Amino acid sequence: MFYYGFDWTYVYLVLPCVLLSLWASSNVNSTFRKYSQQHSRRGITGAEAAQRVLAANGVRGVQIQQVSGNLTDHYDPKSNVIRLSNSVYGSTSTAAIGVACHEAGHAVQYAQNYAPIKLRAAIIPVTNFGSKLAMPLILLGLLFSTFSYMADSLVYLGIACFGLSLIFQLVTLPVEFNASRRAIQAIEQGDLLTQEEQKGARKTLTAAALTYVAATAVSLAQLLRLIALFGNRRRRD
Repeated sequence: MFYYGFDWTYVYLVLPCVLLSLWASSNVNSTFRKYSQQHSRRGITGAEAAQRVLAANGVRGVQIQQVSGNLTDHYDPKSNVIRLSNSVYGSTSTAAIGVACHEAGHAVQYAQNYAPIKLRAAIIPVTNFGSKLAMPLILLGLLFSTFSYMADSLVYLGIACFGLSLIFQLVTLPVEFNASRRAIQAIEQGDLLTQEEQKGARKTLTAAALTYVAATAVSLAQLLRLIALFGNRRRRD
C-alpha cells in the first residue's frame, strides 16, 4: 500500500471521507447562518420552543441554560440540563427553534428510555478507552514484529479497539435522526412555526444530520485503512 514512501490507502479510502466531513461541517454552519435570518412570526425563542417540547411530552425537571459558543448546543443527561448556545437560546429564528427542539428531543429520549440513546451512553466509556488504546497497541505490535504471534495479536487487538469508534458512530446515527424527527413532529404538532418557516428548521436539522453521517464514513474509512495496512500481516509473513 506504500508506493515511493506514500500511503495511497489514505488517499483513496480516508481522504474522500475527510473532505465530505469538511463539507458537511461547512454546510451546517452556512445553513444555520442562512436560517438564523428567518425569524418566527410567533416570536417563540429557542428556549421557549425547547420547553414546549418537554411539556408536550410530559417531561419535567429538565433545566434549560444558556452557554457561550456557536452551535455548542447539547443535552447533558448527567445534570439533566439542555444547554443552548447564545445564537439559539434567545433567538426567534427558524434555525434556532429547530436546534432547540432537537436537543429537547434528546431529553425526551432519555425520559422515555429510548433504547439507542441508552446504549450509546453505556458504551461511551468503552469506546473512549478503546480509541485511546488502538494506535499504541498497533505501534507496539510493529515494534515487536520479531515476535510474530505476539506482534500480530497486538496489531489485531489495536484494530479491534479502533473498531469501537465505528460502533459508537453507528449507534449515534439513529439517536440523532430520531431526535430530529421528534423535533419536526413537535414543531408541526405544537404549531411552533408556520409551514413556510418549517423549511428552515428542516434544512438546518438535515445539514446537522449529515455531519454525523460524514463522521461515520470517516471512522469506517480509517478502520478499512488499518485493515488494509496491517490486517494481513501473517499472510504476508
